[in-house]
Amino acid sequence: MITAAAACAVVTTTALALPAAAVPSNPQAKGTTSEYVVLYQEGASLDQARAAVRAAGGTIVRENTDVGVATVKSSDARFSALAAKQGALAGAASNRVIGKAPKSPAAPAGKGVEKQAGTQGAVQVKKPGKGEEPLAGLQWDMRQINATAKGSYRTEPGDRRVLVGVMDTGVDGDHPDIKPNFNGKLSRNFTTDIPADANGDPVDGPCEDEPDKSCDDPADVDENEHGTHVASTIASPRNGLGMAGVAPNVQIVNIRVGQDSGYFFLQPTVDGLTYAAKNGIDVVNMSYYIDPWLFNCAANPADSPADQAEQRVIIQATQRALNYAHQRGVTLVAAAGNESIDYTKTNTDSSSPDFASEPGEKPYERTVPANCVSMPSEGENVIPVSSTGISERKAYYSSYGNGYVAVAAPGGDKVDTADGKPDDRRGIWAAYPESIARERGELNPDGTPNTPRVLRDCDGGKCAYYQSIQGTSMASPHAAGVAALIVSRYGKKDRRNGGLTLDARATERILRGTANAKACPSPNTVEYVWYRLENGEWAKYTSKQTCEGSKSRNGFYGDGIIDALSAVKR
Repeated sequence: MITAAAACAVVTTTALALPAAAVPSNPQAKGTTSEYVVLYQEGASLDQARAAVRAAGGTIVRENTDVGVATVKSSDARFSALAAKQGALAGAASNRVIGKAPKSPAAPAGKGVEKQAGTQGAVQVKKPGKGEEPLAGLQWDMRQINATAKGSYRTEPGDRRVLVGVMDTGVDGDHPDIKPNFNGKLSRNFTTDIPADANGDPVDGPCEDEPDKSCDDPADVDENEHGTHVASTIASPRNGLGMAGVAPNVQIVNIRVGQDSGYFFLQPTVDGLTYAAKNGIDVVNMSYYIDPWLFNCAANPADSPADQAEQRVIIQATQRALNYAHQRGVTLVAAAGNESIDYTKTNTDSSSPDFASEPGEKPYERTVPANCVSMPSEGENVIPVSSTGISERKAYYSSYGNGYVAVAAPGGDKVDTADGKPDDRRGIWAAYPESIARERGELNPDGTPNTPRVLRDCDGGKCAYYQSIQGTSMASPHAAGVAALIVSRYGKKDRRNGGLTLDARATERILRGTANAKACPSPNTVEYVWYRLENGEWAKYTSKQTCEGSKSRNGFYGDGIIDALSAVKR
């Protein structure tokens, strides 16, 4: 998960009236224009909502009339408070300042994915068996869930009429081990590159897309790496190159909602879910949380009234979009988070807000009650997935919670080793954009990798790259892939587009019902111990985590570890 995930919210649609004290006392600089995401009140007409935006001093930039959400720009720092006083609007959340130039190059990508340095030298690959892809020997994850040549591939490798939306940082549509299953016609990018935040700190860096230095990336590129890895796990084909995904015959649709830098904002998520619902997407994978709040609290005393109102808008707008998609047959799969915490308990968050939408805004430490929610993973009808390692233990970084986690899936645990020191072979291997590998200096002049975290496989003159990373971001696409197999196996013809469709509730029921139940460890409080190389020395880390629940359903594994073969052999 790039930026994380969390227990169940009651979403209301009453107007969010702010007290006078919520009006900012420090107006933004004269002439500065900011963007906001505005939630229309349910029951209000479009004319009423649009008039209310104008009355609050805003101008609509784009509008999602299916869900009732609009991106609005305004030069009045009081806009959020003024919008909340309009009866036709349910509230507004800050989005970003427009036009700031970065102070320095873009921030590093992948801020929430665990990428520890490997210690095992060159990776040896076991010779593939009959019907296996060349790098199948590294795919302990597929063997754990029976997505193999002798397992689910034989019974149900997926149907090309099934579409899986990768809601992420983009997908490298030209990667040789993704291209055969990449649906470029349906792929869309709902983001715009952001050079810097309101403090002038770098975000995505300068807009450089050719030919006109555009801030709008094409819908077949991934300048991060995260989305490409996710897509590969779901549906890399069986083509004699590299490795295969869980559902090697289904199609991948890039529904880009994440920035190059790994931020995910509200409006792209709402637009991406709406697009999926209207275009016959069967499953979406969401390995992220919506920035800038790891947990959204409707009325946390630790937050200002304005921040409370913003978080309420994020909860309500996201849930509306999730409902819209779920009601139209989209199965919603999400990563459970990488914070090593129980989402059903009171926690401390010191990472939010992680993006400055107003000058001077910075993260602060706050106590987060259990009724605060991370979106989209804690949204209604979403399937949150925790992460397992090669031994089937819950990964040390994976967040958890009894009643939160639906199922578990392999997401990699590089320190699931005898000595607690990282081994790249115990991460998840999947496709890696060659352009990023070159940019990061991970390839030698002849194209061979110079780090054990990256591998190359060639078939004739065609070469593809793969990398080992870990996170609940890597667990979630395994579950999304199994969901795609379920739709392939049991779906009916979709009269809307000629594809296949299956009620999302049925897909979830089969996914959870065929998972292999796994009991909490005994004793149920586990002290994880692992080591990281820091300045040439091994630094020791520990974390105590408690599993609650029964064998059939608990906080570490939910209903169990997913099983691709069982899901399609009912």
